[in-house]
Amino acid sequence: MAKKKTSKSGMLSTNATVADNRRARFDYALEDKFEAGMILTGTEVKSLRHGQCSLNESYVGPKNGEIFLLGAHIPEYGPAGAHLQHEPRRPRKLLLNKREVDKLLGAVAREGYTIVPVRLYFDDKGKAKLEIALAKGKKQHDKRETEKARDWGRQKARILRDRG
Repeated sequence: MAKKKTSKSGMLSTNATVADNRRARFDYALEDKFEAGMILTGTEVKSLRHGQCSLNESYVGPKNGEIFLLGAHIPEYGPAGAHLQHEPRRPRKLLLNKREVDKLLGAVAREGYTIVPVRLYFDDKGKAKLEIALAKGKKQHDKRETEKARDWGRQKARILRDRG
């Protein structure tokens, strides 16, 4: 797993991945990817800067024609007072263009796709971004094929490394 880029203060630098949803790559066949901004409070951003976030049980869903990140856990920021804290699992609105929202909602409604959060990171400007993907669920045999291909790739690499 890649190390997180931290500064001397223990905070993440730009372009550093805060959270990665590795389970999504195993359970879904990811197709189109989108970059979405998020509406966050100050203490949420500070927790993210310290690398604290979990996308494992989160999902993306529509609400009133808009798209929200649901179930993501961003823990409370300790140094802030109790009156400034945020709710750790609150719904967070995603910022996308109208055309992207229409494409995502249309694919979910018509073609049986799912919108999956893949990665949470800070971009070059220091803004928190969420990478989401349109995905189709994998069947059990597809998961086994993926695992076999990954194992075979590792074995090939070992053979080539030992012989070459």
